[in-house]
Amino acid sequence: MAKILITEDEDSLRRFVARALRLDGHETCEAADGAEGLALLEEGPFDLLLSDIRMPIMDGIELAHQASARFPDLRILLMTGYAEQRERADDLMTKVIDVVDKPFALPDIRKAVAQALSVQRETRAA
Repeated sequence: MAKILITEDEDSLRRFVARALRLDGHETCEAADGAEGLALLEEGPFDLLLSDIRMPIMDGIELAHQASARFPDLRILLMTGYAEQRERADDLMTKVIDVVDKPFALPDIRKAVAQALSVQRETRAA
């Protein structure tokens, strides 16, 4: 399965998503903000970055920009509960697979991750 980095400043949500993805067989690492996430990416490799957009220190938009520049094969999936944050991600849509709206149900995030990873496998196989 995949190695997934989850960056989310809300501890309970981050742990909830990580636990669900581990039940699907994935290996997860967790970060509470974008700066911590970027440091973990440097230790990689990771198959997928699943990041909240709105976080302290470094937000998910900046994290996605830096991650895509440093790791062009990394798949990125963003999460947000704010419509204006989704609009800020528009310039990233060539680098990001999708933006998942919060709140989401567990099946929604699991499906989004599965789709993101299947895109990655297809890209590598081509």
